[in-house]
Amino acid sequence: MEIENLATRPVGRLLWEYSLPAVVGMLVMALYNVVDRIFIGQVVGPEAISGLALTFPIMNITTAIGVLVGVGSSTRISIAMGRNERSEAARLLGNAATLFVNGAAYIAVFAIFMEPILRAFGAGDITMPYAAGYMYWVLPGLLLTNVAFGLNNVLRSTGYPRRAMMTMVIGAVTNVVLDAIFVLWLDMGMVGAAIATDIAMAVSAWFVVAHFFKKGVTLRFERGTFSLKSSIVLSIVTIGAAPCVVNVASCLVNALINRSLVDHGGDMAIGAAGIFVTFTSLLVTVVLGICMGLQPIIGYNYGAGRMERLKKAYWLAVGVSTLICTMGWAVGLALPSAVARAFTSDAFLIDSTVVCLRHAMWAFFVVGFQIISTTFFQSVGAPGRAMVLSLARQVIFLIPLMIWLSGRWGVEGVWLSFPISDICATVVTFLLIIPAFRKIEKTVKSDLEGVISVD
Repeated sequence: MEIENLATRPVGRLLWEYSLPAVVGMLVMALYNVVDRIFIGQVVGPEAISGLALTFPIMNITTAIGVLVGVGSSTRISIAMGRNERSEAARLLGNAATLFVNGAAYIAVFAIFMEPILRAFGAGDITMPYAAGYMYWVLPGLLLTNVAFGLNNVLRSTGYPRRAMMTMVIGAVTNVVLDAIFVLWLDMGMVGAAIATDIAMAVSAWFVVAHFFKKGVTLRFERGTFSLKSSIVLSIVTIGAAPCVVNVASCLVNALINRSLVDHGGDMAIGAAGIFVTFTSLLVTVVLGICMGLQPIIGYNYGAGRMERLKKAYWLAVGVSTLICTMGWAVGLALPSAVARAFTSDAFLIDSTVVCLRHAMWAFFVVGFQIISTTFFQSVGAPGRAMVLSLARQVIFLIPLMIWLSGRWGVEGVWLSFPISDICATVVTFLLIIPAFRKIEKTVKSDLEGVISVD
């Protein structure tokens, strides 16, 4: 079986085979957001970019259920497969599918209270029509987003990295084509971009769900596995809680950023933040692709007790991710105006974005190490430490720093809170990761059959 390669192939080759399709797929999927923002910024205008930036918090919250279930189930399935517990893996898959469907109620709440929520996140009279117009149309597609992304993680964890990539590529290409038709040709503006995203997500979801109905695959949907079982649900959510909380925390942080920027810099400052988030998200997307390739390698070998392979995969991923973040850091600091011009032709917004990038990105080169380490803790079933690292960068340090520094230096204080938070979170990562490796090595020698905890 292809999944058994996780225990036998050279680690470097294995990380390449699993991470490259994930990186390609994630980059192509990132076109969902980037293409929307480029089309909207260039065709509709700078106010529309600012309005779109206001939707980021709601997008983060509504996709939190997909992250919760997708990361949690794929991690548990990897460990179960490493221990050759196929029936347990099937039950995990069935329960995950049921949880995805239940996410519809979660999304409906935002449809009912959309405008008050957007006001709370900083929407004004100018930006509200753009933000609300986009969100009302894109909300139905977010349930499909959860299904597509969540089950895609499982697809990769069960030994099909290339197929996982293709399900994302198909949807992203669909999105680009439909954006051109709806936004440029039919002149549908924000609504057209949202409808294009909905259709593209439906295509991705259909392809990934179809895989788990096929005969002969490593893991498929089976009768009797869809009824929720408390122990299985708990095992999923304890692992998925860390990235889920990060999504919710990102919402709170984005709301705080928007409110601070409205107070100190106005709508164009929010637009600059939107470009900053989009640019750095592209870089983080590559790192997250590496994380997706790393997760099944770590989880399977951890379940099988192969610690040397686990450590080698982790440090190799750290090195590659740090290189990627360093390259993005160099571009952001050396060519900020070029980055801004990719999204807008408005001179004032370009100038605001240049200031933002030069202040907010000066420590971005450390981000890869922290993201990979968070994935490591998720992959070995250590939700406590994964949670700490997930919250360190975006909540524990960033929020207090933003409140304090914005009060002292206004909008520049908001930008400076990002690099200082990155440095602080990196220190915490070092303090957690080194003793964790020592404890894993000691524990696995005495108990290879139980669930090993590094908390």
